[in-house]
Amino acid sequence: MNSINRRSVLLAGLGAVGAGALAACSNSAGTPGLVSPSGSQVAHAEKKRAGTGRQHRITLTAAPAVLDLGGGIRARTWAFDGRAPGREVRLSAGDTLAAELSNQLPDKTATSIHWHGIALRNDMDGVPPATQTAVRAGSNFTYRFIADAPGTYFFHPHVGVQLDRALYAPLIVEDPREPLAYDDEWVVVLDDWVDGVTGTPDEVFAELGRGMGGMDMGDGSGMEGHDMHHMGNTGGDTAAASSSPSSAPSPGGMSGRFMLMGAESDLLGGDAGDVKYPYHLVNGRIPADPDVYTGKPGKKVRLRIINAGSDTAYRVALGGHRLTVTHTDGFPVQHQQTDALLIGMGERYDVLVTLGDGVFPLVAAAEGKNTGGLALVRTGSGSAPSATVRPKELDGLIMTASQLRSADDVRLKSAPADVTHQIKLTGGMARYNWAINGKPFDMTAPDAAPIVVEEGRRVRLDFVNDTTMWHPMHLHGHTYQLGDTGPRKDTAIVLPKTKLSVFFDADNPGQWMLHCHNAYHGEAGMMTNIAYRS
Repeated sequence: MNSINRRSVLLAGLGAVGAGALAACSNSAGTPGLVSPSGSQVAHAEKKRAGTGRQHRITLTAAPAVLDLGGGIRARTWAFDGRAPGREVRLSAGDTLAAELSNQLPDKTATSIHWHGIALRNDMDGVPPATQTAVRAGSNFTYRFIADAPGTYFFHPHVGVQLDRALYAPLIVEDPREPLAYDDEWVVVLDDWVDGVTGTPDEVFAELGRGMGGMDMGDGSGMEGHDMHHMGNTGGDTAAASSSPSSAPSPGGMSGRFMLMGAESDLLGGDAGDVKYPYHLVNGRIPADPDVYTGKPGKKVRLRIINAGSDTAYRVALGGHRLTVTHTDGFPVQHQQTDALLIGMGERYDVLVTLGDGVFPLVAAAEGKNTGGLALVRTGSGSAPSATVRPKELDGLIMTASQLRSADDVRLKSAPADVTHQIKLTGGMARYNWAINGKPFDMTAPDAAPIVVEEGRRVRLDFVNDTTMWHPMHLHGHTYQLGDTGPRKDTAIVLPKTKLSVFFDADNPGQWMLHCHNAYHGEAGMMTNIAYRS
């Protein structure tokens, strides 16, 4: 058994291991003592959160499901309450969420829930075995925490590559003093889909884990019409591939059964992704049978856009409209108008749009993959555009986080960093050996070699991407700021062969994962533990 698959098997079976023992201070010689996820410092930090005293109780049942993706496409998968996305959870800032997870997945399949983007107490972060015991099949676990920061978030498992099934749903924390004026909201969840159609995420990961030398070519070649220089992680200066959405699998790119090569994007600095997905979904629907938002002309709508995908960045535009960006990853930015957005896995953007009269395509073009997702906005009469429509806005001004500035009231106070940690992103497609600082993370020993920080300090992280592929880097339990004036985020795209410096205040003690939100890169080892000294 190779090391990648060994990690997945061990992680799935860790339900029998006590979280307290695994999350306690390291016993390695010379390693400083670490804050336990359920220790007194964590409890003290929770008491400082501004709570309303209200409690929002829900039950989330993770179970096998057969989903209707539209157009006669049915997929056997795992889902929360038989839906994709799962039912939206909405509460007000300061409320306590009490969410009972009922694990009804197949025998011996452990799972968890990670509350992506929420600065919550460490023992509720949902990362087995670092912060809790994995929830066994047939068992329940209740997550309870104060959600004190308004914004657009979502939740998903943090076990293996379960994220690439249907186990995800939006989490909206409303601002009781909402400063924005708008008439309605539309939550838009994007996803790349393979499960129950052409294979399972575990099969995808197994193929990727064999690297280029182990590609299954299916018919024996899979290389017709492709230049050999596209093999592997070639950055190059090749122009971005067309991103016209389609309801069918992309014919482009040399690949095995699941592995996709030749997918390139100027916006992403080279390779666009690893996985060949047969479908891209908007709110759980394929382009041939899209989700439809019905509104009225002249109304202002807030779109909360969530990329819940595992290997795909989306270029998002609403045909015939400009978008005003107001938030990213839950935090306000200085408002910027744009034609389209580039959204990496795990990122969220809020935008305002004033609706025109007619039927308009909301297109999520799978960046560099020559396919994509589609939804419709209908405010009047007119026929629906085709599933392969490509509005001109996709080729207009494209907004990325690097072009945004934090709103004044959430910008970090100017202060020098007390400590700087280099986070070197390493590895490649040839051996599928993704790692941080040259060492793949061992989830069975999450506190063995942490990056140690101290409470009350300003921390600088220098992401140095030594690979020829982009990586959306996600930090649990905190938001960081891009540079001195950039937006506050918890997930940011780090382009190949570049450096990105971010800053955060160490104000939430515990042990927190920092990882690539490409589900397959993270599972292969591009992950580390940001741990507080006790």
